[in-house]
Amino acid sequence: MKILSVNAGSSSLKFQMYEMPDEEVLISGVFERIGMEGSFYTIKLNGEKKEKKVELPDHKKAFELLVSELMENKIVDTLDDIVGIGHRIVQGGSYFDRSVVASDDVIQKIDELSSLAPLHNPAAITGIKAAQAVIPEALQAVVFDTAFHQTIPEENYLYALPYEWEKEYKIRRYGAHGTSHKYVSLKMNEILDRQDTKLITCHIGNGASISAILNGKCINTSMGLTPNAGLIMGTRCGDIDATIVPYMMDVLKINSKEMDTILNKKSGLLGISGISSDSRDIEAGIKEGNKRCELAEKMYVRRIVDYIAKYYVELEGCDAIVFTAGVGENSVPIRRKVVEALSVLGVKLDEEKNNIRGSIQKISTSDSSIKVYVIPTDEELMIARDTFELINS
Repeated sequence: MKILSVNAGSSSLKFQMYEMPDEEVLISGVFERIGMEGSFYTIKLNGEKKEKKVELPDHKKAFELLVSELMENKIVDTLDDIVGIGHRIVQGGSYFDRSVVASDDVIQKIDELSSLAPLHNPAAITGIKAAQAVIPEALQAVVFDTAFHQTIPEENYLYALPYEWEKEYKIRRYGAHGTSHKYVSLKMNEILDRQDTKLITCHIGNGASISAILNGKCINTSMGLTPNAGLIMGTRCGDIDATIVPYMMDVLKINSKEMDTILNKKSGLLGISGISSDSRDIEAGIKEGNKRCELAEKMYVRRIVDYIAKYYVELEGCDAIVFTAGVGENSVPIRRKVVEALSVLGVKLDEEKNNIRGSIQKISTSDSSIKVYVIPTDEELMIARDTFELINS
């Protein structure tokens, strides 16, 4: 059974096709600059990449070209071979605690939640409608980044704001990266050969979040109403004193949109280092003696350690800490500094095993109080799995 995993952005469309239930990747790629000049797409097939420059006026055209590529490369013979399409949705609010079929009512609710994810939900709806138009017989599934976090208890998802705000304005913690946290937690339980586990999963990339997972269910996560909460990220500030916002708006004489831009696009590693939002550039700056890069990394690591320690207490212990996503999977020094800072808990790093990138590896010593793993995430596979389950339900 052939299933497409799709992630539609406002001007992009990423995809990966699987043969299910074997979970074999058949083809993958991305369409970029949709609706803009200089549009193109990249296809990866049999380990080789090819790029084509084409006009992409809209997402429907991208899907039409995608179908052409699937047929030309003999991945499918007809449209009927594409049984399901799973769409990544960033914000499902409190409506959805699992993946569902994209009915008209579901699409309406995704649209209703667009104010909580203005860059993502409208683009996802565009992707769904384009897929429906080009591949009408395929089951369209929607997989929510927020669904995995719907098991968080009320005392953790509510803010200490007027109680009515949650019911009237949907102000609460939703989290993000749920599909990733779910994937690595399932993989970790598989490795441990247990379901009764206490896990702390660290999705550390340009956007970053940490989750506390008890017996397979999320009980807390660092991101909040929006992705700009919790950790220091590439360009996001994460947790700050809320009163800084109106104070600096008055000082700088700026409006809410301008402040939002500063908090989301000019802060984090970029704001502190002054040179880059990329941890690799920060590491290079440290080697060159850049003090602001050193400070940025210290703050970055400290916030990660703070959340791990917090969740260790909340879980009343921990069986394993998992690093995943771009930085978590690839930054040897960040992992080392985080684990070293956790030595007070008896966590010990195996330096040799930590010297890996992008592969599953236990990086803690045999006598470490908590196992520490690197597990590459695979959100596309989780989308395909959920779509497959909906088809067979």
